[in-house]
Amino acid sequence: MPEKIIGDDYKTAYDGFYKEHDEAWRMLGAKYKAQHILEVCQGRSFQKVLEVGAGDGSILKHLSEQSFALELHAVEISGSGVEYILSRNIVNLKSAQVFDGYHLPFEDDSFDLIILSHVLEHVEHERMLLREIKRVAKMCVIEVPRDYKPDVDKRINHFLAYGHINVYTPTSLRYLLRTEGFEIVKDLTSMIEPEVTRFNTYINQKKSKSFVTDLKISAEFAIKKNMAGLMGKKMQEQLANAYTVLCSKASAQTKIF
Repeated sequence: MPEKIIGDDYKTAYDGFYKEHDEAWRMLGAKYKAQHILEVCQGRSFQKVLEVGAGDGSILKHLSEQSFALELHAVEISGSGVEYILSRNIVNLKSAQVFDGYHLPFEDDSFDLIILSHVLEHVEHERMLLREIKRVAKMCVIEVPRDYKPDVDKRINHFLAYGHINVYTPTSLRYLLRTEGFEIVKDLTSMIEPEVTRFNTYINQKKSKSFVTDLKISAEFAIKKNMAGLMGKKMQEQLANAYTVLCSKASAQTKIF
């Protein structure tokens, strides 16, 4: 029996997380996360794909509708999440099970691809999980929110309210991955789409709809997008809300000293 690693309070917090379910909000967010996965994997085909930290299965639902892989599998630390995944009747979903957060119940190189989308920022021992992912899959797609900004420590309660115990920039994620023996095959920066901002503003925050607010949301997105396009990759990474990478195992592990 593998040694228990995940903290008791941490596990309890996620066990019932998906019992109260906001389907429209989760599916909208997953729509763009799935698009990012499709974009960095463009031109490649996969037989067996595993999503680690699959939540309620929203991303897998979108990917299934795009015929992304012949077999889809899911592991999740939340029992309520697994129940919801199974209730979706996702085409090509072969398995969905609870796991302990670190030990994947599969043999070496069992999967062509592992998906880790908006999970790493929640993980207590990120390097342990990355090593297990590298053991089980030939390639992986990882997406994280770009949370890090100066004085981020002064906003700790804001990020903990979302369960984010780690914060990243594109640079810091690449550093982490390269020191764990991954090679970056393709990467992508993205911003929060106006459709998502409008939903969050009008539905989640219950603010009154207005033409002026709509115009402001669209204009701010367009300005940021144009700035990023004009200023190049460095500015794109500074303005990004999320960063997505497709990785493979490096031919040689980086050495310390």
